[in-house]
Amino acid sequence: MGSEIVLAITGSSGMIYGQRFLMRAVEHFQRVHLVISPTVPILMKQELGLLLSAEEPDPLALLPSEAPPSLKEQIAERVRGYHYMDFQAPFASGSNAPEGMAIVPCSQGTLARIVAGVSDNLITRAADVVLKERRRLVVVPRETPLSAIHLRTWLALTEAGGVVMPASPAFYHRPRTIAELVDSIVERALAHLGVPKEQLKIRWGEEILR
Repeated sequence: MGSEIVLAITGSSGMIYGQRFLMRAVEHFQRVHLVISPTVPILMKQELGLLLSAEEPDPLALLPSEAPPSLKEQIAERVRGYHYMDFQAPFASGSNAPEGMAIVPCSQGTLARIVAGVSDNLITRAADVVLKERRRLVVVPRETPLSAIHLRTWLALTEAGGVVMPASPAFYHRPRTIAELVDSIVERALAHLGVPKEQLKIRWGEEILR
């Protein structure tokens, strides 16, 4: 099991990707630092019917109502929420850089600020720390179609050492639910953050574990 990562959720449609990532990340990391952008509560309510505060993000508020008690216990024990502008967070410094960071979903505005080196909030600062300390950064943009500006920022982040993983799910595992569809991206993101493939459920060329 890995030690710690940062999960940022930004104001781009696709809140279920962030929700599912959080639910899976606690299976593989001892500590998950959660940061959400100010527009996330609006989208969480629109897309998932969840009530969330940007001031004091409660990780348990991201879970679906049917989440099992064991998952709630894991979330309560391993996940801590941070304010969007809390530059005193431990992972805001290169001397305490996390193993990696995922921004799921990642808005194009957030991605552009990271590429430009603009550390104007805890999300962009943490991403800057992860890149400069040569740790793993995975971003999951959901924008479509893409402009030339978008494509240039994707290339720039890749050249800086990040991984751009568009929210373009696979179908070879024959997903039967939206959650299984979303998990094909979530698991790829976890793999790029160092989770061994043997611990993942969706793998090409092997029996699908359910």
